[in-house]
Amino acid sequence: MTTRREFLKKSALATAGAAFTLSNADALTRMVSTPDAPKAPAFNINHANTGDGHLHLRFFPYELKLRHTFTVATYSRTTTPDVQVELTYDGLTGYGEASMPQYLGQSVASVSAFLNKVDMEQFTDPFQMEDILTYIDSLSPGDTAAKAAVDIALHDLVGKIMGQPWYKIWGLDAKKAPSTTFTIGIDTPDVVRQKTEECAAKFNILKVKLGRDNDKDMINTIRSVTKLPIAVDVNQGWKDKHKALDMINWLHEQGIVMVEQPMPKEQQKDIAWLTERSPLPIFADEAIQRLADIRRVEDAYTGINIKLMKCTGMREAWKMLTYARARGLKVMVGCMTETSCAVSAAAQLSPAVDFADLDGNLLIANDRFNGMQVVNGKITLPDRPGIGILPIHP
Repeated sequence: MTTRREFLKKSALATAGAAFTLSNADALTRMVSTPDAPKAPAFNINHANTGDGHLHLRFFPYELKLRHTFTVATYSRTTTPDVQVELTYDGLTGYGEASMPQYLGQSVASVSAFLNKVDMEQFTDPFQMEDILTYIDSLSPGDTAAKAAVDIALHDLVGKIMGQPWYKIWGLDAKKAPSTTFTIGIDTPDVVRQKTEECAAKFNILKVKLGRDNDKDMINTIRSVTKLPIAVDVNQGWKDKHKALDMINWLHEQGIVMVEQPMPKEQQKDIAWLTERSPLPIFADEAIQRLADIRRVEDAYTGINIKLMKCTGMREAWKMLTYARARGLKVMVGCMTETSCAVSAAAQLSPAVDFADLDGNLLIANDRFNGMQVVNGKITLPDRPGIGILPIHP
């Protein structure tokens, strides 16, 4: 008797195959022919889409170009290294990516080295996601962005086979997706004012990078343009808990609604002291990466920020969200500078969170995909299977 799994596979392949089938060789040929595509050859060039009932992995580097110089408390950058992943099975392709901002300590070389160790062809059933992703996680103690790339591609692939987006598979209502913040980096007053004016009419909440000696000037400059709610990300920039509390009290008066990672993660006792007295919720970002980290820090923060590149992808992100809710923590889903591939993957979680910071795709000039959209400042999830993306080709 045909199993339900086989029925889902055959039905989805029959109905979605024409829309989503793209051979890996064709995808690569089109990608390297675009002006913004990398000129280096793809890795794993011998892994063709044979339709042989096995999973096949391909990947290649793709540098993300920022629309504006991005500055936080500790550094500035104009590009972000990235690796794009394609996972194929019986004519369908799932897409993933590894984005590597400076502080993750990962690189195109390290991601490529990890992915070259991955043997996906040993698997013949993409629905065995726990076994597959447990195997991926076992290959090294770190490499979270590389693991996330495979995880996202596998989720995209399985969702396409099932013919459903992941927010539906998880039982979430897309209408409950929140507004996303839009990030304004540290800069001169004139540039900050200009950026605020450009985005104030398009978004319902802003996110402002703080942590240097011009924090109040940053907020005052933005407040001269808009009264929108503001979330602030200090990126561990404050060191003294008393000054931090004074600053948070002032921020509360200015209409700020949350504070992300106000102090160095190592100062957990000071952060717990601060959280206990703060009129604003305090979210952990750099202090956590994966599920096991939450228990260690949960008493020091009001909530956590989940990022796929840090936690190894959608599988662990869903577990983190579930655990955090059970422990009474607020949840934020965030992103790095990413294409619409990883941002749309993270957005599948968004109907279940308190805050969303999913603007990474809006910060780059060379996106490869059409996916999650921001409409009137609100996350809008496409009703497409998998993570809901379509490749953009010339």
